[in-house]
Amino acid sequence: MIYLDHAATTPVPREVADAMYQVLTEQFGNPSSQYPMGLEMKHRVSAWRSVVAQAVGCDAKSLFFTSCGTEADNWAITAACWQNRRVGRHIVTTAVEHSAVIECCRWLERQGYEVTYVAPDANGDITAEQILSAVRPDTAVVSCMMVNNELGNVYPIAEIAAGLSARNAQTLLHTDAVQGFLKIPFAAKSLGADFITISAHKIGGPKGIGALYIGQRVKNPKPLLAGGEQESGLRAGTEATAQIAGFAKAVELRLEHLEDKLRHMAEIRDYAVELLSAIPDLKILSAPGGAPHVLSVSLVGWPSQNIVNDLGQQGICISAGSACHQGKPSHVIAALKLPKKVSGGVIRLSFGPETTKADIDGCAAALRQHHDTRMPML
Repeated sequence: MIYLDHAATTPVPREVADAMYQVLTEQFGNPSSQYPMGLEMKHRVSAWRSVVAQAVGCDAKSLFFTSCGTEADNWAITAACWQNRRVGRHIVTTAVEHSAVIECCRWLERQGYEVTYVAPDANGDITAEQILSAVRPDTAVVSCMMVNNELGNVYPIAEIAAGLSARNAQTLLHTDAVQGFLKIPFAAKSLGADFITISAHKIGGPKGIGALYIGQRVKNPKPLLAGGEQESGLRAGTEATAQIAGFAKAVELRLEHLEDKLRHMAEIRDYAVELLSAIPDLKILSAPGGAPHVLSVSLVGWPSQNIVNDLGQQGICISAGSACHQGKPSHVIAALKLPKKVSGGVIRLSFGPETTKADIDGCAAALRQHHDTRMPML
């Protein structure tokens, strides 16, 4: 199998699975229990939280575990709206956000909020000035992703944060950093965002666990779930200790020789650009200077789902955009306003530290064969 869909999810290393198995079978105590096994698990959860928080660049007390990135996105946006309910009912986001943000904003529109969706240029780029110019006196929150999950574009979060203080000091800033965490350098304390979303299964961790950084400007954040005192009383429910253990172990493993891993992924991306550019009718969509692990291309005239199905039958895993779309047309690609023959042929390749040039060779050969043996249908 050739796996080139790391932006959808990543392989779980054996060390991560072993850490989780040990918790499930031996260290299964409830961290809220007061006997030694429970107290030991409380201590371990605290230690695991510190591992993840250090990688985010924040204090452990500012990091809250969630069930996934989607939950963290929804919590951040609704908590920001709650804090700024007297500031106004206006939200600024982008037209190319992950569905977790887009659908949350659409839900808030039905509750009476007004949302400004900032559009990218034809390359998928969005400037800080575009975002800041959309901010108004009644803007409760700005939500802008760090790295686009379909295109790989990196957005200027620190610049947006710096500009917000002059534009509207009360407006809170959220960034979905699920595709940026341990892919591009950042530290919460210097980034300037009030909320940062991350997820474990994009870095070799298990599914079912994410986290939300909540900064000091967020006063008395609205709890996501009422109940017990877990997550400082902000997200009730018994902690998913095995998933948290897996998250921390995945962070530790990814941090080992991280610069070498990022350099390798960037080299793989550049190699893929070079190889795929030689295929007739193939257009590179990802702009230079993006995240090292995402490459968006279009086989102009050939339907993307047919390409995904054909390569999948050969054991090559790529996607036609975000896995969360589940085959539906991508709002991200639609926002680029590309010609139909281009937009209809978009596929995404995404890489991990394990990806090899041989993987790219196999994918390129399969794409060329698809081009040469199938008729264009767009």
